[in-house]
Amino acid sequence: MKPLFNVVDRLEERGLLKDMTNPAFRELVGERCITVYVGFDPTADSLHVGNMVSILVLRHFQLAGHRPIALVGGGTGMIGDPSGRGEERNLLTAEQLERNLAGIRADLAKILSFEGENAALLLNNADWLASFGFLDFLREVGKHFRVGDMLAKESVRRRMESDTGLSFTEFSYQLLQGYDFKYLNEKYECLAQSGGSDQWGNITAGTELIRRTTGAECYGMTTPLLTNAQGQKMGKSLGGVTWLSGEKLSPYEFYQYWIRQEDADMERFLKMLTFLPVGDIARVLEDHGKDPGLRVAQKSLAWELTALVHGEEEARKAREASEALFGGALSNKTDGELRALFNDVPSVELPRAELEAGLKVADVLVRSGLVASKKEAARLLSQGGVYLNNSDTPLAAEVRQFTDSDLASETMMILRAGKKKYCLVQYV
Repeated sequence: MKPLFNVVDRLEERGLLKDMTNPAFRELVGERCITVYVGFDPTADSLHVGNMVSILVLRHFQLAGHRPIALVGGGTGMIGDPSGRGEERNLLTAEQLERNLAGIRADLAKILSFEGENAALLLNNADWLASFGFLDFLREVGKHFRVGDMLAKESVRRRMESDTGLSFTEFSYQLLQGYDFKYLNEKYECLAQSGGSDQWGNITAGTELIRRTTGAECYGMTTPLLTNAQGQKMGKSLGGVTWLSGEKLSPYEFYQYWIRQEDADMERFLKMLTFLPVGDIARVLEDHGKDPGLRVAQKSLAWELTALVHGEEEARKAREASEALFGGALSNKTDGELRALFNDVPSVELPRAELEAGLKVADVLVRSGLVASKKEAARLLSQGGVYLNNSDTPLAAEVRQFTDSDLASETMMILRAGKKKYCLVQYV
């Protein structure tokens, strides 16, 4: 079967190609459909935005007609990949791994199709590594690796020079990943592996093992790591983790994450992380340039990614909530409308009787969690940092209490402290 398009050309056009082990790979994927795999480390029960590039590369291969394999490292996850790490990972228990694998499967199914003629496969390397005896592994795999070559790998050399050093357990990781490639080549006719640029050493370990043991030519390619304008790696390394799971990070928070990205990243992110045609991206950037303050590019990026990861309905809700939060004042809404718009905003319930009697603003701010004390509430009011029902005008410092007339719907009001802290307050 001939591919629908040359996927390497497309990946290169969208900034998703960094290195290939052999230039002949481009010609191969243009002539016939193959099987390609990417490995995912099961260190958490969800993937994150740092994994998006690898998932989307598999999807591009699938759209061209190739068969993708998503390999979850249930076996290698018990060891830990030293690539890109400054210290050894904590080893996971079997129970932790099983929970993490279930979450990762759900994330992958949002983007890859596991049905159809070239349905994606989801495999777990524990299925073949867990029963591999140590002596058998040394005889069948270990003898084909040279310690000098292994020490020359950048990820190994960097860790060897660090204060923490490198354990034998981690040093063995590239043998395990190399064997994964060999196993997939033999059992599934897999001819290529893709991964982030920090995986180059592990990928070439696989192509070299296959060549030494069978003489077959297999291929490896890497993608750029997802970094922001400051060159910082995105995903789990910047403190707060931007998860793909809606249970760990709400669709609204996911949407807002992309809205907050800088103009300098927009062209790169739109090409790498969406399926918008390049021509459409150029038009989005042109519209953005006319008035950057409208954040046209960020809104397009946020919509495309939220719809891809969470579905169009959740993306629509997130967009409406975002527009409501940053739009005009709210009034004469129903409880249902406010609840839908601010579903992902923290909320609190207070007695309606207290509101009807006149409820002190400082008390509401403290009980809503927007401030820690009445003293802080008074300071915020005096500085013009408290807003009611999305109004652009801050509450005056002399305002001392809320009444029924301050509600935006039958029972609710929206409070904002500063620029970003919101709370939906309902009086019951």
